[in-house]
Amino acid sequence: MKPLLELTPRQIVSALDQYIVGQRDAKRAVAIALRNRYRRERIEGEMREEILPNNILMIGPTGVGKTEIARRLARLAGAPFVKVEASKYTEVGYVGRDVEGMVRDLVETAVSQVRDEFSEQIEEKAAAHVEEKLLDLLIPPPPKAREQKKKTPPSITSMLESALGTSSDGDEDEDEDEDEEEIAQVEQPDDELEADDLDDGNPALERYRRTREKFRARLRDGRLDESEVEVKLPERSGSMVQVFGPMGMEEMGMNLQEMLGPMMPRKKKSRRVKVGDARELLLGEEIDRLLDMDAVVSEAIQRAQEMGIIIIDEIDKVAGPDDGGGSGPDVSREGVQRDILPIVEGTRVMTKYGPVNTEHILFIAAGAFHAAKPSDLIPELQGRFPIRVELDALGKREFVRILTEPRNALVKQYEALLAADGVTLTFERSALRAIADIAEQLNETTENIGARRLHTVMSSLLENVMFKVPSRKIRTVTVSRALVRETLDGLLEDEDLSRYIL
Repeated sequence: MKPLLELTPRQIVSALDQYIVGQRDAKRAVAIALRNRYRRERIEGEMREEILPNNILMIGPTGVGKTEIARRLARLAGAPFVKVEASKYTEVGYVGRDVEGMVRDLVETAVSQVRDEFSEQIEEKAAAHVEEKLLDLLIPPPPKAREQKKKTPPSITSMLESALGTSSDGDEDEDEDEDEEEIAQVEQPDDELEADDLDDGNPALERYRRTREKFRARLRDGRLDESEVEVKLPERSGSMVQVFGPMGMEEMGMNLQEMLGPMMPRKKKSRRVKVGDARELLLGEEIDRLLDMDAVVSEAIQRAQEMGIIIIDEIDKVAGPDDGGGSGPDVSREGVQRDILPIVEGTRVMTKYGPVNTEHILFIAAGAFHAAKPSDLIPELQGRFPIRVELDALGKREFVRILTEPRNALVKQYEALLAADGVTLTFERSALRAIADIAEQLNETTENIGARRLHTVMSSLLENVMFKVPSRKIRTVTVSRALVRETLDGLLEDEDLSRYIL
């Protein structure tokens, strides 16, 4: 499949259709916005910088797919993505979260994403280095000569042969289990060999090399994984510091070790672990050593600026007139909007990785707008979201499709869960319609939470089955309409009970 940025809007919608049912207008809007990014990348000169993204305002009740559309789009595009809630931010001058935190979160996501990609590229090289380190721990290489020695050193060949239980002519007929038991016991000699004894062509060195290759083969086969070695790893520091910036207090999660760097070198602690565990520990350390963090940060900032997607949920909670006419000591909703405005318009936000320009970040605002209207937002903020999309409420027909059609459909998830216990789960078509009907009724009589209602209904329906398996007596479970009604009708009739359970 081609990278998503190179797909046409029609192909992007088709890709989203694999996970999200309906909401055609919203899918078209985000597909066009994403394709415009690809178009902009192909433009040269001043015009490229002048083209700004068309931010989107999604209007619709909870549980209809507003967040999922943006999240799935970002995942398919490989773009940095964060979701924030407008109601959690506070006006400047009040204790709370600064609105610039959303940009810092985006950069952190981008750094993590790029770091993972770069780590994959160097993992093979790092693994080769780790293999050599493990071999050095298992059979230490011959050290350099000392100027003065108190006694004649033992032969490295005899030491290895003794540890391996092999003879000088290379005979290896002893028991395999005993051989592996003694592998980790090979220790570095107390005294060291003369450098002249280890010149190329020296029999001792040649035998050491041959033995090292035997260990390498066993290491790759996993036959040494249970042997123990002593490794030195840097201690992890949990010291954090709160950073007080010009826009209020923001916990940027800076580690004191990162700030002080060379002035406070990280201490190393010796640990005795199995070879299999040591490989994982050393691999992470080696990847960290080989990574070019300057390149990672540079690419991450570029990706956050050019490809980043921020969804601001619950934007309707900060819309509308303030209680008390906007006066008083409390944080005003309009004040939060005015703080969000420069971020959406385009500004430079300082992060611990450097300044980030928000001009070309795609913002998607979402809200139910039950008590407020989009026109209740301040005019300046309204103008920064030129594309408005109203998402459709979900009914029985959409619920049946949601249960079965997407690649991650709820029915498929439960089938996979029970298959792990050797149980085959099947749903009759009439049962799916009954589940959808019950979900629709509950949304009408209680709170309308959209497709999320299906999770509560399915959980209550299959609770008894999920508790009983695994069992020798249960190999197949068929969910019929009768079973759905028998299990859930009692809860539906008791309205108070259904409010708490369903």
